[in-house]
Parts: sequence; structure tokens; C-alpha cells
Amino acid sequence: MITENALVVYKNKPAIVKERVDGKFSIVIAGGEIVKVREKDIELIHAGPVKDFKAIEGAHLSGGAVREAWELLSDDGSAMTLKELSNFIFNEYTPFSAYAAFCLLRDGLYFCGTINEISPRGKDDAAAEELKRGEKLRETEERSLFLDRLKKCLKNPAANPMRADDMRFMQDVEALSYGKSPKSRTMKDIGSGETPEDAHSVLLKTGFWTGMINPHPQRFGLSLNSADIVPDPPPADEPRRDLCRLAAFAIDSPWSDDPDDALSIEAGEGSSTTLYVHVADPASSVFVNSPAEKEARYRGATLYLPEGIVRMLAEESIPMFALGLTEKSCALTFKMTIGGNGEVTDTEIFPSVVKVRRITYEEADKEIDGSSADTAALRELYELARKIFNRRILNGAVNIELPDIHITIKNEKVDIDPIGDFRSSFIVKECMITAGEGAGTWAASRGLAFPYISQEVELQGKVSGGFAGSLQLRKCMRPRVLSVKPGRHQGLGLDTYTQVTSPLRRYTDLLAHIQIRAFLREEKTLSADEVSARLGYCEAAASAAVHAERASENHWKMVYLSDKKDIVLEAVAIENKGSRWHVLIPLLALETQVALQRNAAPNDDVKLILKSVNIAKGEAVFLHSQN
Repeated sequence: MITENALVVYKNKPAIVKERVDGKFSIVIAGGEIVKVREKDIELIHAGPVKDFKAIEGAHLSGGAVREAWELLSDDGSAMTLKELSNFIFNEYTPFSAYAAFCLLRDGLYFCGTINEISPRGKDDAAAEELKRGEKLRETEERSLFLDRLKKCLKNPAANPMRADDMRFMQDVEALSYGKSPKSRTMKDIGSGETPEDAHSVLLKTGFWTGMINPHPQRFGLSLNSADIVPDPPPADEPRRDLCRLAAFAIDSPWSDDPDDALSIEAGEGSSTTLYVHVADPASSVFVNSPAEKEARYRGATLYLPEGIVRMLAEESIPMFALGLTEKSCALTFKMTIGGNGEVTDTEIFPSVVKVRRITYEEADKEIDGSSADTAALRELYELARKIFNRRILNGAVNIELPDIHITIKNEKVDIDPIGDFRSSFIVKECMITAGEGAGTWAASRGLAFPYISQEVELQGKVSGGFAGSLQLRKCMRPRVLSVKPGRHQGLGLDTYTQVTSPLRRYTDLLAHIQIRAFLREEKTLSADEVSARLGYCEAAASAAVHAERASENHWKMVYLSDKKDIVLEAVAIENKGSRWHVLIPLLALETQVALQRNAAPNDDVKLILKSVNIAKGEAVFLHSQN
């Protein structure tokens, strides 16, 4: 029976009974808090009287002849009460010894059970638990020493380097930096913030990571392995229109290894011109809900990183579908009749066989000025592209021209090269846009549910020229909208637009091809709801890929700059931001903010000197150079 001043346990902690009122006990727990509880919520340790907690002070540390008692009791194996255990070990039953016995029970190394029925643990179980606790104690001691080394290293890395085996304690820091975990015990233990950037900084300072590790794709939840489901090759017996008579150019960068579009041109009736855009044809064998289609939908797009390509279709699909890798290539051709003013007057789409010549932008530009039959076709394409461009501009298109770069990683060295302004790149851009317009109009006229793209532009004030004007225009562009209904794309100056020229790289293009292919085969096409659901799913994945590519590119820019302190770079003033200016460094396609030490105007050339780089934060600090 529980009486006043008895020692009890409440929620595994000692308490002293003060009084009993209306069937409930008023107890005081360590710290002085008074709680009212029911009898079933407490367990009697000793009847007392216990006036205060001094009576059991230190009981949880009391050793006694515990091991010897356990060895004797384990041979017998009989169960006993808390009182009996107290008498057996401590030769007395007092509040102090009773609570000490309870602490042994709660500890669980040698005894287990309840207050009223305590049993000694088996020798094998106790030995295993002792070993486990010993290892945990050693781990705790080693971790304490590691944290001490880590704190010293962060203060002075050169004088206090980490040990190689310390990496085992840094797994949670890595997980935080990769975005795989929202917290890190190690970061908390050293009093640091717990953001991915904080973790990245610690990994760099301690030398466990170098700048060659790019955590950004994984922060966006992206796989670094290409798709592994290999689609079937194009059916060999499928009827295809033979267009091998046409010169077909796959114009691309020299580093491109997955050409998925090519161009041909021929004279049409009257003042019209026939433009052929031949596109890789994976939809010839990648069908709706096939494993390859599902995986491409899950990825949304191919991920292009300076350190490598992560494909939405298996690597093995490239030689199957890419254009110009064999003497003849299977394609889905978009044949468009272009009027004298650059407008698309008719579009036909069909499977084809083409003979593609791969050529770089630089090579194509040289040939535009040549005199061969091929160069005549390239010149005609250039003139056609100019007509198409002029028509779009008259229709309100926004022309943004900003520097572009190519980043390569080789032998742990980062190289950044500007991408030149080629006429042939202008040809490709305009012809791809035209294919998107033609395909969109073709699909809309047939009532197909399709991944149409629209965009609004909100021009704000007078637009400057040069880079300042282009960046001003970029701010006016509202996010594009993917929808199953056609809408105006103000940015391109088109009433209807989609994208169909990169089905090896973008899932939305592949989805458009799947719809086109089903229509051409007179098979059931996807409904508007089915297309809309796929767009919603893939767009989130594609958006993650775009953000990861941008963050990765910025990461490699910071790595490139990290050993170039005090380098002077040419920049262009863009916009005044109070005490600072938004500036553009064309050589790096890098935008930053800096205080200019003289009056400046948009598009003024300025020189910047690099003072510091923070790879983890993706930031570089520049000062205005007056020299």
C-alpha cells in the first residue's frame, strides 16, 4: 500500500508521495514539480518515510557487489522482488538501496523484468551487451576527439589537418551537403549552421572534398546515372519516305555527340521555300507506358553537366536514333512550306530516311561563304532564317542576345571557352523555332492534345541596347506555360508554338512525337487529361534538371576562379542597384554586383578585380579596378 512520504517511480523517475486526495496521489518529482497521478501511474520503490531526494542522492551511481551478485543469481535463475534484490546486493533495504536496485533494473545490463519480478540476464546476453556498451563508449570517446580535431582544423586547416579515418564521422555532413538529409549531428555539435552550403564549406575547409565534387544535381534529387532501359530500335519494315536526295545538315557544337535534328531546303512553288527539319525518331519504338517512356517521363530531360551527361533515354539509344552516325538515318521529318515573308503556310509530317552530314557551327559558317552545292544550300538556309526572324520581330518577338560559354572538366582542371556568334547557329535556332510553330499548328488543326507552349511578355519602359537591354528584356519575360491548349508565345512572336526537335533530350518533345506517331498510324492518341497529367509530372523533373544545370555551371565557374585571385576581368555595367551595380562578365557569362567607383551608365565597359571566391556559397567578390 502506498502511503505518504513513500518513494515511488513515475515515468521511470523517482518521486515522493505527499498526500492522497479523492483517489489520486499528489507527488513531487525531482526539481520540485507537483503532479497529481493515479495509482496505476506509479510504482512503489520503498514505503519510506522519505522527506526529500537527498535520501537517494547518488544511488544511481552505487556499485556494490553487483557483478558477483549477478553471477550467483544467474546460476540459480530464480526471479525476485526489488526488496529481495536490494537486500541481496546491498545487505539492506532502505530508500537508498531500493532506488539503487531499481537503477540496476532500469540499466538492464545484468537484470531485467519488473519491480515485482526481477530476473538475472543470461551470461551470453550480458556479455554481448557489455561488449556493445564498451564499443559504444570507445566510439563516444573517439568522436569527442574527432570533434576537437575538427574544430581546430576549421580555425586553422594548415596547422591542424584532419586524419583520413575521420571521414567516417563526416557521413552526416556529406548527406547534408548533398541535400539527402535536412540535419547533421556533426554540424550541430561544432555549433555550425545546418544548411547544405554550411556543410559544403566544412567539407572543403577540412580537405575531405575538393572543388571537383559538385553536389548540386543531388541536391535537386537527380540521379547521376543515365536511364538503363534500352528501347527497341526503329522497325526495319516501317514505310519511310526516302529523302536521301536532299543535302541534310546536322549543325552542332563540336562536343555534341547526340545529334537529333538536321536541316534541308529546296525551292517551292512561286516565291515559297520548302524547309525540312529532320528529327530523331525514338517514338518509332518508344510507346506510351512502355518502360523507356515511363523512365523518360520520370526524368523529364537529359541532364547536361560540364562533368558529364545523364540521359533520359539509355546511352544505347543514341546510336539507334541520333542522326548522321550511320550512312542513312531514320527520322521524323517536318516539311514546311515557307511563304515569301517567312510565314509557315503548310506543314506535313512523316517518317523518313535521310542522309545526314554532321558539321560544326564554325565549319558551316566557312561554307556559307563558299561556292559548292552544299554551301549554296547553307546560304539559302541562312537567307530563309533571316526572313523567318524578321517576320517574328514584326510580330512582337523579343530578341535577347547574351554571351554563352562552354565548360569542360579534364584532369581535374576547369576550362571555360566562349561560344562564338555563328550565322549557322542562327540558322539552327530559327529553323527549330519554325518546326515548333509548324508542328503546333499541324496538331491544333487536327484537334490533338499536345504539349503547347505559351509565354507572356510585360515590357517595362524604354529598352536599352546591348547587354543591358537584353537583360532588361529577360526580366520582362514571364515563365512559360505548358498546356494542352495552344496559346500565343509572345516571346517568339508566334500564335502557336511547341517543341519537337529534341526528343532524345526533352520528354515533352518525345511526348509530342508519340502523339504525332499515333495519329499517323491511325491509332488512339492520348486524351487531353492524359497529356496534361504527363506534362505536370515531367515538368517538375525537367525544372529540377534546369536548376541543377544552372547551379552546376555556377559551381564550376567558382572553381575556375578559385585560384585566380587578383585577376582583372572585363565587364559591362547593366543596372544601378543603389550603392552597387549589376554587372555582366561576358568571358564567363557571369552576373554579379559590385560597387563602381565612378559614375557609370548601362553598357559601360568596366574592369573588375577578383578578391575572393566562396565555392560553397557560389559567390565571387569583385572590386572595381581603376587601372
